[in-house]
Amino acid sequence: MSTTPRRDAAPAREGAPVQRAGRKRSSMAKAEQRAGLTLISPTLIIVLVMIVLPILWTIMLAFQQIRLLNLRTAGILGNYTISNFTEVFSSPGFLEALLVTLVYSVAGTGLAIGFGLIAALALRKPFRGRTLVRAATLIPYVAPIVAVTFVWTTMLNPQFGIVNHWGTQFLGWDQAIPFLSERQRDVSFLGLTFTVPTALLTVIAFEAWRSFPFAFLFLTARLQAVPASLDEAARVDGATPTQRFRYILLPQLLPTIAVLSVLRFIWTFNSFDDIYLLTGGGAGTEVVAVRVYNFLISRGDIGAASAQALVLAVILAVLVGIYLKFFAKKEEVS
Repeated sequence: MSTTPRRDAAPAREGAPVQRAGRKRSSMAKAEQRAGLTLISPTLIIVLVMIVLPILWTIMLAFQQIRLLNLRTAGILGNYTISNFTEVFSSPGFLEALLVTLVYSVAGTGLAIGFGLIAALALRKPFRGRTLVRAATLIPYVAPIVAVTFVWTTMLNPQFGIVNHWGTQFLGWDQAIPFLSERQRDVSFLGLTFTVPTALLTVIAFEAWRSFPFAFLFLTARLQAVPASLDEAARVDGATPTQRFRYILLPQLLPTIAVLSVLRFIWTFNSFDDIYLLTGGGAGTEVVAVRVYNFLISRGDIGAASAQALVLAVILAVLVGIYLKFFAKKEEVS
């Protein structure tokens, strides 16, 4: 009696190594995942404690009637209400502070990037002492904010400031200008009279002066990465400096400028120390961040201050989202 060999034995023996290899890869993948979670767990804990929990705590306070006197009683199971937001939107000066914040942020961001671009182009070509000049350009950004605001306050003082001294002595000013305490001033130019916000323009100029080194660093690094052959080819073809900037350098710089615009707008929109140290929010320079501080310190109204901070964050998120959706991609493509 003859027996026929089983045909399924060989495939079973051949499939066993494949299954063992699959299990080995699966165990290695799980080990890598555990190692990755272990490595990033400190960062996750820091982000949770320093960012997520304060945001949740601010949201909780924004929907409760909390003051400094009853802060200890604040908890997750408090009495939630929207009265803080009603008070914020109906309080006098909120819309004006929001408009001032937008003007301050847009103008400060644009001027800072513009000055940074001019400085980067001016210091692009090597010359003797360029390293020293570049290092000196960073002083406004790295200097302590208290020190630079004190210098500006002293320079712009209407009684003994050097700016008003030069203006009255050499520029023909009739009287000293209180740059940091005057809300607005009528200025005549070419026979036309304009009303300019003196203090607001001053703090915008300070923001641009203090922040342009940040843009200068980014743009200088990007300019150094532009191939020199492109500029040399344009010179051979007879392109003017304006044409070389418009058609060669600017397309290379647009992605960097887009990133700088988002970063500087976010930081300027949330800026507090510059304006508070210069004007204290007076003379038409009260931004929402200063208003939040005043509600918190002067009135002790933690709930209203948290509500304003939350409104500020939502508006900033919406504006940045609109920019990223409709403008950032176009700049990257161009």
